[in-house]
Amino acid sequence: MAKAPTTRVDKLLSSMGYGSRNEIKQMAKAGGITLDAAEIRDVTKRIPLTSDLTGRMEINGKALDPVAGMVILLNKPLGITCSHKEDGALVYDLLPERWRRRTPAISTVGRLDKQTSGLLLLTDDGDLLHRIISPKHCIKKTYRAKLARPLDGTEGALFASGQLMLNHETKPLAPAELEVVSETEVLVHVTEGRYHQVRRMFAATGNHVEDLHRERLGGLSLAENMPPGQWELLGEAQIDLIFQHVGGSARTE
Repeated sequence: MAKAPTTRVDKLLSSMGYGSRNEIKQMAKAGGITLDAAEIRDVTKRIPLTSDLTGRMEINGKALDPVAGMVILLNKPLGITCSHKEDGALVYDLLPERWRRRTPAISTVGRLDKQTSGLLLLTDDGDLLHRIISPKHCIKKTYRAKLARPLDGTEGALFASGQLMLNHETKPLAPAELEVVSETEVLVHVTEGRYHQVRRMFAATGNHVEDLHRERLGGLSLAENMPPGQWELLGEAQIDLIFQHVGGSARTE
């Protein structure tokens, strides 16, 4: 078994957003850092980065945050922006404040526009982020769309054709699947993540999306009772669900 890497306590906690190294030092002097119920006073001490560290270490009486590699599932509300820099309410405002100081930084896995709600992942794992958004993996994303006008019956075949060209683009969309819920409500399954893709798909048919909500990413879905703005940390089994349902040939219903 490979030996776990080690790191200094102050370096670890500073990278996790708990404060500057000097602030971590003062926290330790006050007895705020424990490992296996024993106080750590010397923050230059090196400790192993083991998988069970979160359950063994406490900061001011609370369990240590997950170390690098956390994945967060958020039910994104309307009116919130997926950005670090834009003005107004940001998705990062919904997370613990110290998480905005973590290194590596937490980033959204793709983006949902300000007026789209639903399933959004955030992570500090760059390799996982790129694996999820990579076009070669064709991970299926499911959106529930409510439309301004009734369907005319041609949309399913058009979306599935692989021939739909969006305005100002030179490459047609990959085949997408349409499930009809009612004449003005549908589920759309896409494997790409182009800018405002679902809205632009319906705009190409002369319709307008009034409400858009992402329900599923691969085999991972939002719990029905998860309110907007709530988040949870995902375990390995939940992360694996993302890759269980990848896109294939589209079909119409």
